[in-house]
Amino acid sequence: METVGLYVLGVLLLTTVIGAEGRIRGADRRVARLEQKLDLILDRMGLDAADAALDGVTALVREGKPIQAIKLYREVTGAGLKEAKEAVERMG
Repeated sequence: METVGLYVLGVLLLTTVIGAEGRIRGADRRVARLEQKLDLILDRMGLDAADAALDGVTALVREGKPIQAIKLYREVTGAGLKEAKEAVERMG
């Protein structure tokens, strides 16, 4: 009887995992479509999202907040700590 219970539990677990994976893939597709639309809007307006965010980094450097500037630079660019630190130092 325990074998049947384990089998049922395994099937339920597998079904749950497959369902969650499908929802994640659907969310990924929706996010990708939204990113494309946002890129089109920014392009139409003649804006670059990275430039605007890097303006924030520059402002933090001017305010004497290098740690916050490095953190923001990493968030915006996806750079590593060393690369972000060097970039912020060049801005200063």
